[in-house]
Amino acid sequence: MAPNKDLSGHKLLMLVPWEPPAGYIDSLRKSFPGLQVVHTNWDTWRETSLPTSLAEADWKDVTILLTGPRFPTREQAPKLQLVQLQSAGANYILENPLFTETEIAFCTANGIHGPQIAEWIVCTFLAFQHSIPRFLEYQKSHEWKHSWDDSDTQDAVHQRVGILGYGSIGRQVARVVKAMGMEVYAYTNRPRPTPESRRDHSYVVPGLGDPEGVLPAKWFSGASASDVDAFLGAGLDLLVVAVPLTPQTKGLISAPQLKILQARKTFVANIARGPILNTADLIVALDEGWIRGAALDVTDPEPLPKDHPLWDAKNVIITPHVSGNSTSYNTRLLSILDTNLQRLSEGKEEYMNKVSRKRGY
Repeated sequence: MAPNKDLSGHKLLMLVPWEPPAGYIDSLRKSFPGLQVVHTNWDTWRETSLPTSLAEADWKDVTILLTGPRFPTREQAPKLQLVQLQSAGANYILENPLFTETEIAFCTANGIHGPQIAEWIVCTFLAFQHSIPRFLEYQKSHEWKHSWDDSDTQDAVHQRVGILGYGSIGRQVARVVKAMGMEVYAYTNRPRPTPESRRDHSYVVPGLGDPEGVLPAKWFSGASASDVDAFLGAGLDLLVVAVPLTPQTKGLISAPQLKILQARKTFVANIARGPILNTADLIVALDEGWIRGAALDVTDPEPLPKDHPLWDAKNVIITPHVSGNSTSYNTRLLSILDTNLQRLSEGKEEYMNKVSRKRGY
């Protein structure tokens, strides 16, 4: 692409259910005088269609779109070049013709969730280790049930964390747990044998994460079931499931893998997507004590029906897909959009967090 510093001829449509920060749109216009910016307040996560307030003519000259899981057709937006997604996951675009049948660049919000999701993972793991759910139940009934056994709690020091999918979230988890004295094992689909290959080129909240990839004590990789099993069998106390949902990762953790975790009674935290972990097998693993417990921010199915047996499984903490919530979410998202607008203006096609059509993330 040729450089276009003013972004003349481009139109950005911000299709989000919130108002941009004060002065944000004006700053865009100052940086890119030729850029037309349109904001439409619309929740693409709750609504099943595009906003009716936008006519056909409004879509015809859109070249850049900030959105969630709702998209125009190629015919509706013939000039579309760049789509900035609001989510880190891209599973909902993988079969959309706008992704499969065009060369439009799709970029995720990968990297903006690291701090808050790492907090959720550590919070739920420590809550289980320190029996906080049990003590909260005592509190409800006004019971002071003191434990006189000083050795009834295992703290985090020297416990081993296995991070299945060492992306931006996993790297921030590593940063936090290392400070607590835990050991980190990382797993990635592709081998990372060199320092350069271990660098993180996605969005990173300044000063956080593991952008150089130096925190893991051991690094596993490979796409086969035996590769995954070798990682799971490495003596993990906490398994963090942080891989994207793709056809290859659906059902990745089921009964055979949960049996492997039985050796250490691993605690399992899933903040990725529900279908990566076989729900029926997980219930058996919890109820029969193969694993010590689980923290789930995602489930399969989702939302989890009121009468689903997973609610009553032993030693499980379930939250309704909220681990990524943060007052800083939108600000970080716009930072990624700003970077990609800058790269577009410079004629660069290597956008930040660009989804690979080959890998699906």
